[in-house]
Formats: sequence, structure tokens, C-alpha cells
Amino acid sequence: MKQVVLPQYEARNDFDVFAELSERWESGGYARFTEGKSELAWLETFYNIAAQRGASQGVTLPPFSAFWQANRLLEMPENPANAQFVRFADFRRDPDNHPLKTASGKIEIYSARIASYGYADCPGHPMWLVPDEWHGNADAGQVQLLSAHPAHRLHSQLNYSSLRERYAVAGREPMTIHPQDATARGIIDGDTVRVWNHRGQILAGAVVTEGIRPGVVCIHEGAWPDPEPTAGGICKNGAVNILTKDLASSRLGNGCAGNTALVWFEKYTGPALPLTAFDPPANS
Repeated sequence: MKQVVLPQYEARNDFDVFAELSERWESGGYARFTEGKSELAWLETFYNIAAQRGASQGVTLPPFSAFWQANRLLEMPENPANAQFVRFADFRRDPDNHPLKTASGKIEIYSARIASYGYADCPGHPMWLVPDEWHGNADAGQVQLLSAHPAHRLHSQLNYSSLRERYAVAGREPMTIHPQDATARGIIDGDTVRVWNHRGQILAGAVVTEGIRPGVVCIHEGAWPDPEPTAGGICKNGAVNILTKDLASSRLGNGCAGNTALVWFEKYTGPALPLTAFDPPANS
């Protein structure tokens, strides 16, 4: 996708930002990060890698210069083999000649390499570890919060768009609640609810359904933050990251652990707080 407009005012593109950060981190970092290539040169590099992989599967891509000049989508021919793709099929058929990329070449339940790191939160074999926040250490009235990926947008992208009309409840990010938990708090489908813990508070729209377990609620991640300074900083749009813990999955993986959170919730009875997350900046 080509650039629509140049970076405005003091804004920088990601490539320039991280190249400059690399130089500030250590002398010569800029050159090591860029490897002497511009942003466009890197795009051409990635394209050529894809072209080589395509050629190995009988798919021919045009030269990068022609692709870039045409500024059109490339339509790939359907590969019947991909429709029947089976993970590790070659290994299952002939493990001696198609070993996996593990120390043993086999599926490993125990990894001596990972065990050697000595990470308490990531041992060498799969096991259940007690979460930081879960029903086992919940306070009275708390429920487990899940922050699932949204179906109608990519993380926070397009949160402002008309797609919101398809999923927003009470004008806010929906929260799935089991009827048992909703009834106990006097909440019905479509109500605005206040959700909070010691990290912050948000407003969400109630979706009461049997599709979730009692004691568990779910709010999709990606809502744009919309704090209200006159009401204790409560987020009017339902940005769930305000409630989740800034915690990595492990020292090894460092992945997102967005489901490790406990919250309280109640029917919201405060003053009307209209959304401002999607208002354009002042003087824009």
C-alpha cells in the first residue's frame, strides 16, 4: 500500500523512528538497523523474498518495479495443494527424512534448552502455573475478565467507523455477561455498566447471554481510550486495556497476557457521559 500523505508536522514514519532510536541506543545503531537500505528498498527486499517463495510453488510475480508502478492488487492463482494442507504432513509420513526443527527432530514435550534458562515462569515442559489474578485469589464480587480479539476490526483500527453500529451497545464497547451475574447486579441486556479494578474504570454495554460462564465477563480489546476528567478518568468508550495488567506471558515468550485480570462491575447510574474519542482534535 502506497503512502497517501507525507508525515505531517513533526510526525515520523515507523522506519525512521526506530532507526533513530537504534542510534540513540548505541553508536552505529542506525546503520545496523537500516543495513544501508531505505524504507522503499526494504519493501523491495521483502517483495523479492515473497517472489522467490512463490516461484518455488509455481507462482510468478512481476518485478517489483512493475508491481510498484502498477499500484494494483496482485491476484494469486489458487493452489489445490494448499486446500489440503496438513501441518507436519511430511514429518508424519517420513520423520527420518523430514525432521522437525527441534533438537531431536521430533515433537518434544520437554525442552532441555528451555529448562536450562531457569525461568520460573517458563519451565522446560508444559504445566499449569497459578496466574497473578484469577478466581483463586479474587476478592468478593470480582469476576474474571477476558479481553478477546474483536471480530469487526483489527485491534483498534476502524473503531471510529460506521462498523461500530453493528456491535456497539449503549454506544460503547460491549461486555458479555452471564445471566446469573447480570441478575445478581440488576443488569439487563443493553444497560450501560461500570467496570473497574485498582488499575482504572470503564463504561461498557451489557450483552447478557448464556454464551459465557458465570463468574467471567468478556470485553474485546481495541476500543479507543476516552477518559472523562470530570468523572475520575473513567473511560467512556470501554478501552479494556485500562483494566488489564501490563504483564508478559513469560520471560521467554514475552507475549500478551491480556486475560489475567479481575474486575468488579455494576449497573451505571451516573450522569450521561457522551463519547468524545472520535471527535477531531481542536483547531483541526
